Amino acid sequence: MRDDLPLSVTHEVRDGCLCLHLQRAARAVARRFDLALKPFGLTNGQFSVLMSLNRPAPPRLGDVAALLAMDRTTLTAALKPLERRGLVRIEPDERDRRGRRLRLTDAGIDALVAAMPVWRALHAEIDAGLAPADPEGVRATLRALS
Repeated sequence: MRDDLPLSVTHEVRDGCLCLHLQRAARAVARRFDLALKPFGLTNGQFSVLMSLNRPAPPRLGDVAALLAMDRTTLTAALKPLERRGLVRIEPDERDRRGRRLRLTDAGIDALVAAMPVWRALHAEIDAGLAPADPEGVRATLRALS
């Protein structure tokens, strides 16, 4: 071990790094939702993508990417299996043929409707586990960071 990077620095990062703690928490929560949504053939990421499409008018790909804090390429890759399964349709934007609009299909809606009771139950369990912290306060803090 070198003198200019002592173990105390490692402990400082381990104990105080917001990024590390957020990543660990995100992975732990994601695993729980992945397990809960598996019977519906969805991952937590796919659930979020599908839910983001539940709007009166099909959103543009770029708008969904911004909402989910994903780059367009990553979102496009995430959409491919959903499109193959018939849960999403990717259509040209009528106003700008270069753009794409994302449409939630009836099968996609059915998948979300089926998964919602499990999502709600797990969400309530996680919220209860946050006590004595305020779950709404935690969400507000996370929104502020993003």
